[in-house]
Amino acid sequence: MIEPRSSGDDHTALRQGDGAGLPGTGNLPRWQRPLAIVAHPDDESFGLGALLDLFVTRGGTPSVLCFTHGEASTLHGVEGDLREIRAEELAQAAALLGLAEVELLDEVDGGLRLADAAHLRSAVVEAARRFGADGLVAFDVSGVTGHPDHIAATEAAVAAGRTLGLPVLGWALPITVAEALNAEFGAGFAGRTPDELALTLQVSRDTQRKAVQAHPSQAVPGSVLWRRLELQGDREHLLWLVPPGS
Repeated sequence: MIEPRSSGDDHTALRQGDGAGLPGTGNLPRWQRPLAIVAHPDDESFGLGALLDLFVTRGGTPSVLCFTHGEASTLHGVEGDLREIRAEELAQAAALLGLAEVELLDEVDGGLRLADAAHLRSAVVEAARRFGADGLVAFDVSGVTGHPDHIAATEAAVAAGRTLGLPVLGWALPITVAEALNAEFGAGFAGRTPDELALTLQVSRDTQRKAVQAHPSQAVPGSVLWRRLELQGDREHLLWLVPPGS
């Protein structure tokens, strides 16, 4: 059990009138116990870090369910067994983000798409019930980066949300950011058009950057991550994967 970080600066979702001209501007749901579902250690920081920090700042106690230890990563910024290193990095990042709890499962890194879908859904359902989740957060259905593990984790989150009657938010990139990253790095990011993005949030990157630095095996110099954060600035974008009341 990790003690929640106390609330800090009031960086909040854009209020009515603050984001004039920003498509999809809206308010972050006031969930008290959101559960983030991710595939690998670092996804909670690299992808969802600013969003989880925002939930904490607003008085929530988010938790994370991570399916794999990330042992198959091609990045190896520090020496040692990635399976053990990345588990410890996740714990350190979670403490910096102020997460209430973290559950790290032992699915095969790189093989999540081959796992039984019902098994993955059940894992999310069980975690959501155990943590008393009132909403789920995942990557976009594209996986954002196109990684098959990201896609499988999101599919499990969506299936669990429908089973439990819980809404599911998906973290997404604007298409302009995705196209810029793909052009500069030859990457495979998938973006969304403005009309597809339900929420545009104003965030702080300070805590997220500290959490990212807690993953030295992955946060290597020259990574596309740093350019992505630069392009995104102080904005994050979300869409409903399972809308409230559906």
